[in-house]
Amino acid sequence: MQTRTFSVGIFLVCFLFLGGSQSALAKKMYKWVNENGETIFSDKVPPEQSQYRRESLNKKGQSIGVTEQAKTKEQQAMDNRLTDLKKAQEKIIAQQAANDKVLLSTFRNVKDMEASLYPTLQSLDTQQNVAQGNLKRVENQLEIQQKKAAELERNGKKVPKNLLDEIKQTEAQIQVAYAEINKQIEKKNRVKAEFEADIERFTFLTRDNKDPYKESDKIAENKVSDQIGLYTCETDALCVKAWISAHDFIKVHATTPIDTDTDKLILARAPATDSDLSLSVSKLENENKKQQLFLDIRCRESSLGTELCASQKVRDIRSAFRPFIEAAVGK
Repeated sequence: MQTRTFSVGIFLVCFLFLGGSQSALAKKMYKWVNENGETIFSDKVPPEQSQYRRESLNKKGQSIGVTEQAKTKEQQAMDNRLTDLKKAQEKIIAQQAANDKVLLSTFRNVKDMEASLYPTLQSLDTQQNVAQGNLKRVENQLEIQQKKAAELERNGKKVPKNLLDEIKQTEAQIQVAYAEINKQIEKKNRVKAEFEADIERFTFLTRDNKDPYKESDKIAENKVSDQIGLYTCETDALCVKAWISAHDFIKVHATTPIDTDTDKLILARAPATDSDLSLSVSKLENENKKQQLFLDIRCRESSLGTELCASQKVRDIRSAFRPFIEAAVGK
């Protein structure tokens, strides 16, 4: 089949002279705009032109379909990232809904929740007391060993190697004991913080809610923004302001610089160290066709990085996102 390619002017002249005869468009035709801004009509799309957005035309010259412009590797990578962020958002919302159901089905009121905390804290206190007892024991042991070494030196005798090794081992045990105590303290603080967050969430879910069991899914979906870092735009104008503010939020809280900035994604550079926090904000559309700004926080893929992303510091950053944006847009 011979390809017939025309500029838009020539095509229209020919069409008029032919009176719109079917012979002019006897075959399926395509229409696209090339890199020079010229509108092209042809019954076949050359391979070198296939990347452009094109329309399929019927015998009457009417558009019957559109093939969007082929995406570059960078554009495809961006789309993949946005898809991943959308899945992450949906996963967090689903998890929050599940947590809400557990809260509502486990406790009748705040007093029940407070009563459940006491035995948990008591158990943690017991573990901390054990760790402090171990610390006291090895500190006493070190004191005895050091006195023995000092006595030998005062008598002009050389301290045996095995005694020096024992002192080093005991010093190492002391460091382990201190680390264990700090671990127990951090665990207790974390449990208390999570407990306080659960009480706050339970109070919110049951406030002015006659049937919290039936309403928990809806509440979790609509109000979970406080927990996951989600801002829903009420208008396009507010979304423009919010998007500008999202840049400022990332610059304040991310430890890596922004290296991707489009109309749908602001992405800081990937974390390079265990202490790095890489933030991104994506513009996504919810099921009600409203634009949402979703905050994602990434840490380095390591044990310390995982611990950082699970820390109170990251939770505080996430919960600060929505208030930051709302303050910036003037609500």
